[in-house]
Amino acid sequence: MTHPLRTQDYDYHLPADRIAQTPVEPRDSSRLLVLDRASGRRSHHHFYDLPAFLRPGDLLVANDSRVRPARLLGRKLPGGARVELLLLKPVDSVTWETLARGRRLVPGVRLALGNGQVSAEIVGETEAGGRLVRFDAPIEPLLPQIGVTPLPPYIHAPLADPERYQTVYSRVVGSAAAPTAGLHFTPDLIQRLAEMGIGFAFVTLHVGLDTFRPVEVEDARQHVMHSEWAELNAATAEAIAAARAAGGRIVAVGTTAVRVLESAAVASEGIDPGQWVVGGGCPPPSSLPPPPSPYSGWTRLFITPGYRFRAVDALITNFHLPRSTLLMLVSAFASRETMLAAYGEAVAEGYRFFSFGDAMLIL
Repeated sequence: MTHPLRTQDYDYHLPADRIAQTPVEPRDSSRLLVLDRASGRRSHHHFYDLPAFLRPGDLLVANDSRVRPARLLGRKLPGGARVELLLLKPVDSVTWETLARGRRLVPGVRLALGNGQVSAEIVGETEAGGRLVRFDAPIEPLLPQIGVTPLPPYIHAPLADPERYQTVYSRVVGSAAAPTAGLHFTPDLIQRLAEMGIGFAFVTLHVGLDTFRPVEVEDARQHVMHSEWAELNAATAEAIAAARAAGGRIVAVGTTAVRVLESAAVASEGIDPGQWVVGGGCPPPSSLPPPPSPYSGWTRLFITPGYRFRAVDALITNFHLPRSTLLMLVSAFASRETMLAAYGEAVAEGYRFFSFGDAMLIL
């Protein structure tokens, strides 16, 4: 019998002043809570201490997606009422799924965006309450000129340097939000890890709508995940296989990297991650699973407690919103009780939370 996954069980109290509004400098001076998931032991460090907790032969797998300047400001036509769009993902060369802010944004409404440089029309609504917008011409080439880097709604301070909301290794444009666990890395830290014999490999997941959405249903298993583009290429698959064969650990940098790795792993077992898969309901692997094969496609994998991880041995992650799918994912990797105890200690110790906040290493 499948028991409900109660959303209320993944809530916690966070004082508003613990939500980080600006990034720290340098990037790797953020704090690092190290959690042993078997014992529940916790210790407090800084991110530049990360090499002390890794060993030669380990492989870090990070998401190289880059945030597109996807926030567009404009006005409705006629009348001129203000409107704001956040581009989430393309449907075709001129049509996009968006989050839209403004009054009476119904199909048929025309928009002028970017100081009138671009015209568009709302042509439909999405399952999650967003809007389908059709531009009069392909919008992607114009985004560097008229788009603004989007920040999460809980960040209210302006960002002086948009590159601080990109990882230092970002290269594949496509995300609506940064894969924030990677924001702590610096080129010098990556070089130190390489000199220790710790590898670095990349996957791609273009972060989409669910980053901005809390779980609003009482039974979280009824929450509908939206698809995100994921890719694990042959070079990374080979690096994972080599690390595993040599006894190294696969350390995912962020929950987005987890979703790629685990989506590729379940795909190799004949489970389609492009369909809505509630992770706790996935059948466990029958034996020690092989390293994931290359994968390219959409994923809607929703990892919840009860899921048996196939590809990830350790996880670097930020602190996630209450009642979120990401808090449920990390609770699947450790346990709900272990994670909530760690979050409670982080609050008490003054850690900074969410996108520009501090980090956790779960071993």
